[in-house]
Amino acid sequence: MQKKVQGIVLDLYDLYYSRHLEEGLYLCREVCTYFAGDDSHPKWADIYELLENLRVEVEAHGYVPDTSYVLRDVDEPMKLKLLWGHSERLAIAFGLLSTLYGSLLRITKNIRVCADCHTVTKHISKIVKREIIVRDANRFHHFVNGECSCNDFW
Repeated sequence: MQKKVQGIVLDLYDLYYSRHLEEGLYLCREVCTYFAGDDSHPKWADIYELLENLRVEVEAHGYVPDTSYVLRDVDEPMKLKLLWGHSERLAIAFGLLSTLYGSLLRITKNIRVCADCHTVTKHISKIVKREIIVRDANRFHHFVNGECSCNDFW
């Protein structure tokens, strides 16, 4: 499995290099780190703007937020804001802004993905027509066309 993944990365590297796409080359070699509510990235305004657009889209496709995953004692609007600031959502938005249309997004998370983010990522994969792989503390989640390889069991 690892050899196949390395081959894919190498192919992308060669593609970017052969077309002199320095930004893509830079992204292939850079690991970006996000924390919940993070606004330290130079493109944070673009990231949050895309997240807001995605929120509207996923809600139009039937997504209903599950704010029970916000453990702070705050009102509902703040819980929604906190949910949409989860690190994997920030990483997905940055990936969508920074990669070529149709390219695979790979995200690694050091803790389990919450059920609400799992649901949102399924919707996003369908809306943007992208494969999104999220490695959390327990497993790989491979999102394609609104479905996850874990069959919603993790």
